[in-house]
Amino acid sequence: MTQSSGSDADDTPSPSEVPARWETRSGNRVLQASRELLLKRSRKFVEAAYELLDEEGLEGLTIRAVLSRTGLSRRAFYERFADKDDLVLAVFEESLRSAAKFYRAELKALPHPMDRLRMIITSIVLADKSLDGGNSELEGSRRGAALSREHLRLAESRATDLQAALAPLIELIAEQLADGMTRGEVRQTDPNRLATLVYNLVSTTVHSALLAEESTHSNRAQRLQLADSIWDFCYGGIKS
Repeated sequence: MTQSSGSDADDTPSPSEVPARWETRSGNRVLQASRELLLKRSRKFVEAAYELLDEEGLEGLTIRAVLSRTGLSRRAFYERFADKDDLVLAVFEESLRSAAKFYRAELKALPHPMDRLRMIITSIVLADKSLDGGNSELEGSRRGAALSREHLRLAESRATDLQAALAPLIELIAEQLADGMTRGEVRQTDPNRLATLVYNLVSTTVHSALLAEESTHSNRAQRLQLADSIWDFCYGGIKS
């Protein structure tokens, strides 16, 4: 008798080998619960890092301090993050996702794309506390200065990862620019590239302001003047 040559049919599981539907449902629930627990603990690390940056600045953000704040183990940390840089990138991403979400809600009241873009730029310069629930101007200055330093450092050491973290905000800026191009108010070019240029200009200027205010209270009047100056410069460079 000739033996089978090992066709695909030979590998088909019999009905008795296929998991029962209840087993599949049960397994999926376990996997979902495990995922939720994993993400809940991951968020605890990010929240702890955010608090430490507020309270103590960059010097206070250590893995030991994060573990102490969360009550979680070193093993749990390294299951989620390769190192402290990974954690800082997570803080950037969560902060900018939150900012983009906030801006999208606020932009609905502004029908004109240039008004929307100006609101985004002004809010970035003012470091609006409604984005992050900061408890005081001094805490916001500590965190802002710390993230400014890390932004500059990660732009060299983890450029691709940093760009991914910045993407939600840059995409939002690009949307306003694209709308302005459609209306003939913004010069025709790649909106994503132009959005990156606008963001880089704004962020670099804001980094300098935050570092100067690291140990002092920020001056809102001066920030408003800075926001107006940055907007005038940006508008001059993007208008058609």
